[in-house]
Amino acid sequence: MGYHVPKPFTVPGPRALAIVRSAVEAGSFDDGKKQPDRTAATKCNAYGYLDRDRKQASLWFPTEKARQMLAWLESQLQDGPAVAPSVPAVSADHALDERFDASGLVATVERARALLDEGDVIRARIVAAGAYAQAKTEAAFAEKFGATEALCAKARRLQGDALLIETRAKMAIASEWDAAQAAGLVSRGGRPKAVSDGNGLTHEDTGLSRKEILEARRLADAERGAPGIVERAIAARLAAGLEPSKANLRAAVGTASATKEERGNNLYQTPPEAMHTLLALEQFKLWVLEPACGKGAISRHLEAEGFGVILSDLVDYGTADQEGVVQDVCDFLLTERNEAEPDIITNPPYGEVLNAFVAHALKVHRPQKMALLLNLNFLAGFDDPDRNFAMDENPPARIHVFKRRLPMMHREGWDGNEASSRMNTAWFVWELQPDGTYGGQTVISRVDWKDYLPADAAESEAA
Repeated sequence: MGYHVPKPFTVPGPRALAIVRSAVEAGSFDDGKKQPDRTAATKCNAYGYLDRDRKQASLWFPTEKARQMLAWLESQLQDGPAVAPSVPAVSADHALDERFDASGLVATVERARALLDEGDVIRARIVAAGAYAQAKTEAAFAEKFGATEALCAKARRLQGDALLIETRAKMAIASEWDAAQAAGLVSRGGRPKAVSDGNGLTHEDTGLSRKEILEARRLADAERGAPGIVERAIAARLAAGLEPSKANLRAAVGTASATKEERGNNLYQTPPEAMHTLLALEQFKLWVLEPACGKGAISRHLEAEGFGVILSDLVDYGTADQEGVVQDVCDFLLTERNEAEPDIITNPPYGEVLNAFVAHALKVHRPQKMALLLNLNFLAGFDDPDRNFAMDENPPARIHVFKRRLPMMHREGWDGNEASSRMNTAWFVWELQPDGTYGGQTVISRVDWKDYLPADAAESEAA
């Protein structure tokens, strides 16, 4: 559920897991002040697998919990008792490689390819769709259980192959549908239309819904305009070490239309000026949850400053962290508290869900610290129990009000006139007190984001 990780142990991503193994085998790990390694080590620290040296910030030591996690992981991979406190990477890869071979996934992908080559596009789509779902599962399994990047890449390549075959089959089906429609062979209203042979083609015959045919038609149009664009989009995801998903393909090719759900979430990217101000005024754990990550405006800034970030969002934007770990797709209102609860920093979705979003964070996750970029109107209101819970029963410790309005946050995909912002915003910061409450007094301050711009940005602003 969300980013909540099953018991008994959280299994970190490939880079972080490799660091834990190295620390256990060598007795310590030095991140060399390299940002990707430090970020991964910080995540391991949040899970309780590494302790940081008090004097040398780049030095990390394994904990007993790390040894227990590795032993447990070995038992899961080998389906038998653990025999050693460390798990060589080859053990995980060997077990996972056997899993791939036993799955018949490679053969399934090749069967789908052969069906497509033979022109049996409907069966090719069905087989490829099954292979895509299976490869997606295997890739997630490989990442969760710490396979090396080579083996994770193998699963992603199979997923990419299946996606390409399925997409080409869908485009062929859509083309045939359009041809049949032009010839008057398509039935309307779900009922067979009388034609010369007494039959009519329906969506059920193609195996695709109306929406899927529309999406396939758009992909076909994009392919005609730029031959090979679908294959290049999938290859680019694989080259970046990221999952080649259907949502990412639509976004990369530029055929994604705003669904009702996406319009309802109203993606407004957080301006960097807001982040510069927040991090200048507040300190946070090195482990942060971004539960409305969007396309990564906040997380990129946090990672550049050395924070480790857990990404999730209701909508699949395909956003990934520096380690290549792709966001979770989940409803934050259904998530549970993480065993190594991070601080929360986000620009939450506005509208009807906002009050429930804030209240859920305070009731269920109860972070040590939480900063939300909100409309200043959040200070007002009295007839919503969730708003009252967040502002009266568990009030924020500080509210940093932007006396100069932030640069306009236009909705993602907006191509109209760029207007000036009419919204007054503020960082609302909740902080857990020693007595386990969020306190009872709120300090409000007025800040100017221009005072916190980095030197190069300030010079550009002045020019």
